[in-house]
Amino acid sequence: MAQAPNTNSTLSLPSGINKTSTAISTNIIILVNNTPVGAIQSLAITERRPIRMIDEVGTDGHIDSVPNQSTNVTGTCQRVRFDRLRIAESLGRGFLHNKSQQYPFDIVILDKQKRDQANQISTVIKNVWISEISYTYQVSDWVITESMNWEAEDIFSILNNGSNVPAAQGGELGIKHAAIPTETLADTGARRGSLDGAGLIDLASTIPDLF
Repeated sequence: MAQAPNTNSTLSLPSGINKTSTAISTNIIILVNNTPVGAIQSLAITERRPIRMIDEVGTDGHIDSVPNQSTNVTGTCQRVRFDRLRIAESLGRGFLHNKSQQYPFDIVILDKQKRDQANQISTVIKNVWISEISYTYQVSDWVITESMNWEAEDIFSILNNGSNVPAAQGGELGIKHAAIPTETLADTGARRGSLDGAGLIDLASTIPDLF
């Protein structure tokens, strides 16, 4: 496998055949209830949690840092009104308006960049609530695009070759990562977060390959 000399980024296959390693959106399928959602223009996802810096009197600089709230998963979705489906209907729900949602739903993003289905990544956005639906009728552009803001309880990714198989495999380079079991469990959805796992304060000293 030909690789860039400084970064080891893949350039070609070992045989010298050209290789494309860049992820592109045409390899992404958005599913709800195992049904592809058509006419999606964009799906933006934000995972955010605040980090608290710990200072002390007598020291210039932070002496420690730690997340002090759970991660919030939010996003937006834009869809052309197509197939006589409004945006909530296209997500498999029997309502048109935001106020009507009584129960959350899941969005699954299938990354089929790999030919082998077992190595394709499924990302699950768990328990999605619609926080806003907006759309505009305008004379300058007859195509109606609906926008939806949403919030979710959790997000995780797995490989399609089995339940709870970690999707973080080091990519095409097989980059070795720190073997931290709690991180893997949280990343595959087996637990909601990682900071409630035991041994946080002495984690670095108990995992030889962390650094």
